[in-house]
Amino acid sequence: MEITTLLGVLVGIIAVVGAMIFKHISFTVFLNPAAFFVIFVGTVATILNSFPGENLKSIGSLFKVLFMKQKNISEVEIIELMVNFSSIARKEGLLALESKVADIEDPFIKKGVRMVVDGMGDDVISEILETEIEAMEKRHEQNASIFSSAGMYAPTLGVLGAVFGLIAAMSHIDDTDKMAEAIAAAFIATILGIFTGYVLWNPFAKKLKVKSQQEVILKGMIVEGLLSIQKGDSPFMLKEKLLAVLPPSKQEQIIQDLQKD
Repeated sequence: MEITTLLGVLVGIIAVVGAMIFKHISFTVFLNPAAFFVIFVGTVATILNSFPGENLKSIGSLFKVLFMKQKNISEVEIIELMVNFSSIARKEGLLALESKVADIEDPFIKKGVRMVVDGMGDDVISEILETEIEAMEKRHEQNASIFSSAGMYAPTLGVLGAVFGLIAAMSHIDDTDKMAEAIAAAFIATILGIFTGYVLWNPFAKKLKVKSQQEVILKGMIVEGLLSIQKGDSPFMLKEKLLAVLPPSKQEQIIQDLQKD
């Protein structure tokens, strides 16, 4: 479970509920099906109008990325694996890595090791793997834009819902009690639009982008490690190259983790 996403949603709800309690607002105001309808159905409509069906097939997996921990290979595992491969290549030659390919679970690493074993030049290996990383970034950017689009349209739909509510309020202009109740209900759509847009959809898009950049860094380390092995660098030099990609604070933590192992 990605605890930060769950906590973020819960804290956002608590913020709204707490504000209502402090302002002595009755929770019955949320019993407004029209407000929920215009916000959620309207947001779905904007997404359907914004993206082809092929892009929308991934929405389920995107929620899984947001709410579930992904089993990505860590920086420590990458460094350990590349240092191990470097040692084998230096002692037994690059062809000795061929026997290790079947044991590699990560398809990106497996592809890279195969290219190294096949004797491809570093420029070819770099071009192929970097192209794959760029393609991944573009896919991730498109996926994140689904949520950022929802975050952009939802608050505007809230205004639309408020207008509908005010029109309904005008129909009770001769009854001040009903008119006041209708005006209060009118702004529920605005609250829902702002809440979903700025507490859910836009932050979800941001988190997907951050996760994408983290994956790009990991794949960049893999590319650097494979090229270092292909060039015949020593395990120590390879480790230093990979550590240089990371911020100093993370370098210290990883060095400690490597020493423990």
